[in-house]
Amino acid sequence: MSAYIVGVLVPIVVTLLLRNSKNSKKRGLLVDVGGEPGYAIRNCRFTSPVQTAWDGISTIAELFEHSCKQHQDRNFLGTRKLISREIEVTEDGRSFEKLHLGDYEWLTYGRAFEAVCNFASGLAQLGHKKEERAAIFADTREEWFIALQGCFRCNVTVVTIYASLGEEALCHSLNETEVTTVICGHKELKKIIEISGQLDTVRCVICMDDEIPSNASYVENSKSWTITSFADVERLGSEKPVDTDLPLSADIAVIMYTSGSTGLPKNVIAAVGSAIGYGSPLTLTDTSSKIKKGTKGDATVLLPTLMTAVPAILDRVRDGVLRKVNTKGGLSKKLFDLAYARRLSAVNGNWFGAWGLEKALWNFLVFRKVRAILGGRIRFVLSGGAPLSGDTQRFINICLGAPIGQGYGLTETSAGSTFSEVDDTSVGRVGAPLPCSFIKLIDWPEGGYLTSDSPKPRGEIVVGGPNVTVGYFKNEEKTKELYKVDERGMRWFYTGDIGQFHADGCLEIIDRKKDIVKLQHGEYVSLGKVEATLLVSPYIDNIMLHANPFHSYCVALVVASQHTVEDWAEKQGIPFTDFADLCEKAETKKEVLASIQKEAKRARLEKFEIPVKIKLLSEPWTPESGLVTAAFKIKRDIIRKAFSEELSNLYAS
Repeated sequence: MSAYIVGVLVPIVVTLLLRNSKNSKKRGLLVDVGGEPGYAIRNCRFTSPVQTAWDGISTIAELFEHSCKQHQDRNFLGTRKLISREIEVTEDGRSFEKLHLGDYEWLTYGRAFEAVCNFASGLAQLGHKKEERAAIFADTREEWFIALQGCFRCNVTVVTIYASLGEEALCHSLNETEVTTVICGHKELKKIIEISGQLDTVRCVICMDDEIPSNASYVENSKSWTITSFADVERLGSEKPVDTDLPLSADIAVIMYTSGSTGLPKNVIAAVGSAIGYGSPLTLTDTSSKIKKGTKGDATVLLPTLMTAVPAILDRVRDGVLRKVNTKGGLSKKLFDLAYARRLSAVNGNWFGAWGLEKALWNFLVFRKVRAILGGRIRFVLSGGAPLSGDTQRFINICLGAPIGQGYGLTETSAGSTFSEVDDTSVGRVGAPLPCSFIKLIDWPEGGYLTSDSPKPRGEIVVGGPNVTVGYFKNEEKTKELYKVDERGMRWFYTGDIGQFHADGCLEIIDRKKDIVKLQHGEYVSLGKVEATLLVSPYIDNIMLHANPFHSYCVALVVASQHTVEDWAEKQGIPFTDFADLCEKAETKKEVLASIQKEAKRARLEKFEIPVKIKLLSEPWTPESGLVTAAFKIKRDIIRKAFSEELSNLYAS
């Protein structure tokens, strides 16, 4: 047999064998569990949920100390130095902030542990007692992590509040948890000062930045507050150390308000001695919107090997690459399109796609330049917080040459419950249960999802294991509704998400029971709440907000008020043949959308809650049409199906 034939056949046979073995690999296995009947899967390597992966360590504070001693001289937390901040004005008069950032400046594990101990001591010196709670109200950054671990080290429960929370929710969070110390950044301090008169228990505010607003002194004098810098707290702690008071495993570590991309930094990384470089979506690449032209983005400077991101960031990377390719055009675009098509063919299982030498050639000629955008050294991408579209997953995988792992979990399950393994090349799935979790599907007959469904069991996702949190703070009724302890002592959380299991034990999220939808950036939108707010507009007879988790914004179907809209059109001198014609006019849509935005602003809705695009409907929704109940409550699922084309067009336009 010719050497050339052998050279072609042997790789194909070996690859086929490997492919078949991967396809048959069991990643999750059926397990017998207690509680409500269902279809339960465990991690294939562990027969029972894992409590801790480190012998003798049962708290985060112990784990962090152990890791810092083991990896004392390794780099741990990195932050880029701000060289200059400039305002650029465009020809049309718009202004944009541009940053010139320097290299990463690093804290080693040893130095980070010292900072944590100093902060813990400083907190005690400021008069914060163990039984009192501290809140961290800021974007994720180096000081966020140090403050968190410092609180853990002196057994202080941390209340986490994400930085974009509105005034009403912020007041509620701080008052409900009776927080006495708030740790925040400069911009968050301004919010705290504005609502200072509504806060019942706050006595001390620690600002992560040295810059403190000018009106802070007024609040200090009038409210008996102390406002101090993060650096001063560390300095105070280093001068007057306080004995450590480590927590027990039963103590409450965190009370978390909401979750998502600005939530709790994940400690896996710290436990194994890796380095964390902080950045932002607006400074990620050399062409990011806040990066000064001619200077480098975070990824180019950091050269990361592991990247964690919400789907919106990965979509942004994808769009940026495609925009650059389309702008260049010509031969460059043709080469990219050909390379991508050839690799996609191979990834989809076609043996006539780009493999072996051809794959290496395309990587060198085309994808090497794409990989340079994120530093060129990415080995693995972790995506979570919202569903990642299959198209983006394939695009990133091919262009970066790195596998993408999707995870699934909730704040109530301490983040992760499932995770896809590095050798799983499928898209749209979130993997098998983590070692700490059992995942059970239970029937939801009302929605038509049953564990007896074929070929894949379907139902509401219920998570059991030591990662399930103890419940909702000061809300026993809600805790009893969604948390159940079975006859074997296992705690289960009812997620409200609908999933299905694949034959290999991997989970796929396919629906959600409730009207609360998570957008692409990880924000939750309460559809009913927003609808009730916007119905106040005189132009609206009825409205259905629609949120797609693969997009970062909402859209809406609006049943227009015929009388009000026609009156407006006549006053504006806008001609129309009938009401349906008027609803199609751009001027009408613009006017109604402006009214929606006005009501949203008045109600202090968050930006992501406000519909960006609307479809005006001229026909009313009546019980006879089947779109609303006898009480005129909207039938959401039926309306979605009836207007599926219109909703798709709103996102496509």
